[in-house]
Amino acid sequence: MSDKTLPTRLLTAMMATGLMLATTAALAQDTSRAEERRAERAKKGESGERYPEATREEPETKTSSRASSTRLGKLSDAYEAQDVAQTQALADEVIADEKSNAYEKSLAARIAGALMIGNDDTKALDYLQRAMEFDGLSNNEHYEVMSIVAQLHAQEDRNDEALATIERLQTETRSQDPQIAALKGNILLRMERYPEAIATLKPLVESPEAKPEWQQLLMAAYAESGQGAEAAKLAEQIASNTPDDKRSQLNLAATYLQTEQYDKAAAVYEALRAKGELTEEREYRNLMASYLSLDDGQQKAIEVINEGLQKNILKPDYQTYVALAQAHYFGEPQQIDQAIAAYEKAAPLAPNGETYLNLAKLQANEGRLAQAKQAAQAALDKGVKSPEEARGILARSE
Repeated sequence: MSDKTLPTRLLTAMMATGLMLATTAALAQDTSRAEERRAERAKKGESGERYPEATREEPETKTSSRASSTRLGKLSDAYEAQDVAQTQALADEVIADEKSNAYEKSLAARIAGALMIGNDDTKALDYLQRAMEFDGLSNNEHYEVMSIVAQLHAQEDRNDEALATIERLQTETRSQDPQIAALKGNILLRMERYPEAIATLKPLVESPEAKPEWQQLLMAAYAESGQGAEAAKLAEQIASNTPDDKRSQLNLAATYLQTEQYDKAAAVYEALRAKGELTEEREYRNLMASYLSLDDGQQKAIEVINEGLQKNILKPDYQTYVALAQAHYFGEPQQIDQAIAAYEKAAPLAPNGETYLNLAKLQANEGRLAQAKQAAQAALDKGVKSPEEARGILARSE
């Protein structure tokens, strides 16, 4: 009934940095503008290099002719207009032209790939890989593209390729960029290589620049590797630092559920309920499950279920009514009539006759034999594991 698993899929679905390929007209800037900016940076004493220790020799990023510069300008205009067909056609033209140099081909592929992201990721990946293969971009742009390629591979669950690409990036650039390390940790987590993911992510989380998404990834790695206590400790830290962030509070509650600390899970959910922030069925079901797992939580579970039904957040389905019946039956004081009423609603919705059989047993114990026999027959009609129990009730006399 409860979902006790940390929502790791949600956490690992986040890319550590997002697809951050530049989306401005600077993608197709001409050489003179690039040179102007380099001159401005030189005056300020800035190199503008993100990868100063890169082993790759940076190529000359110049167009081969005025005509090529004009063609790239048209490509830039098509990109800015978000004209996918025209951008692709112009990029393909540049790439196919034997007179185009490596820079022009790389830039054209990069622009086309950037526009394809989110529209056709398979094509985007193809263009961006070609942008790398043509090897004509500056180091900043070349390795930016390499990072995006790794992310797109991971997005398509091609994790081996994603990891190989990100490790190549780290090796070639000798970069200590935490964003790149976070992406690697994310990929390792997706590959279920939890010790390596933890080793990669933990230093990031312990740094002054730690970001919430890195903490969540590390928390997921701890949880999936069976280190529930570490996951809970980190979740508590995150929740404490972001008391008004609902997602952080839900992640904390999820870790408590996974580690069977149901009282703490219920407390977190209750704090959210008090603020009117429980708005989804899953949230109500997890709070309901937390209370049902506690020895004295049945009355609170009944309250939560009824509130969820009244607000149309909980569905009036088989699981909800069975939970309500059990809460009434096992609660203190025991409420048999209410339990029977809930079972009567649950039984017709159940996938088999087991709920009808439970209803029949309860009715028979309360001396409602005629009703019990009807429920027992319904149980047989829907199918039960122990039909002899249902037949035994049918054979009973007043």
